[in-house]
Amino acid sequence: MERKLKDLRVAILVADGFEQVEMTEPKKALDQAGAKTTIISPAKGKVKGWNHKEWGNEFTVDKELNQAKADDYDALLLPGGVMNPDTLRMDPAAVNFVKAFVEAEKPIAAICHGPWTLINAEAVEGRTLTSWPSIKTDLINAGANWVDKQVVKDELLVTSRKPDDIPAFNTAMLEVFSQAQKVGQKH
Repeated sequence: MERKLKDLRVAILVADGFEQVEMTEPKKALDQAGAKTTIISPAKGKVKGWNHKEWGNEFTVDKELNQAKADDYDALLLPGGVMNPDTLRMDPAAVNFVKAFVEAEKPIAAICHGPWTLINAEAVEGRTLTSWPSIKTDLINAGANWVDKQVVKDELLVTSRKPDDIPAFNTAMLEVFSQAQKVGQKH
């Protein structure tokens, strides 16, 4: 595979209960494309995935959220699962971290319930996106144009509905992330 994202630094923001495959598969695609991925979490040491209806594997946290700065990353991945974004959207540090990517106009990819955190970061108003159907009303109430599609690209925002959509999500994410300016490069 062409390494079109060579050295692009991607933050992956998760809390316990993220849908495991929605982190591992996009991370693998990013790594294979040459990106440098960093698992960031409010959790210390390890973070635990969710595998459909039961707890999944533990993953090492590369950087604790309280030590992470959005300025050090070129793009952001927000996996879903129900518990993960519900925890993150209630954490002011997580919301501010996401908001910093929005304000800096950096690419963001969110799948399933991941866009929930985008609502609290005030990043969905006027945007077209998709998500897991149960948060459709939340997104519409926050001013988003919600559509039921496998993957939606709205400028530098990529969203998808569920694990079955991961192949399309990964393709769109890689395409949009390839437009990112690398940290330290002049625009």
